[in-house]
Amino acid sequence: MKREKLYKIGEVMQYTGLSRQTIHNYTLAGLIQEARRTPSGHRLYDENVFDRLEQIKILQSKNYTLLQIKTILQQQKGDS
Repeated sequence: MKREKLYKIGEVMQYTGLSRQTIHNYTLAGLIQEARRTPSGHRLYDENVFDRLEQIKILQSKNYTLLQIKTILQQQKGDS
């Protein structure tokens, strides 16, 4: 059985170059989702977060607002 790799916020910061506050804000805004939390309450993210953050960076480079980005990402997922 293969175990899913989960990343702490510090690892996500390291791999993406984003700040802790930015990742936290994206989580609160619903742009990214934590996979689960540790018993002590730390957020853990799965590997999908890296693709999602890359999408956000690309859309920001095209001058979309975070609200517009959230709408675009929800439409891509098929959410309403």
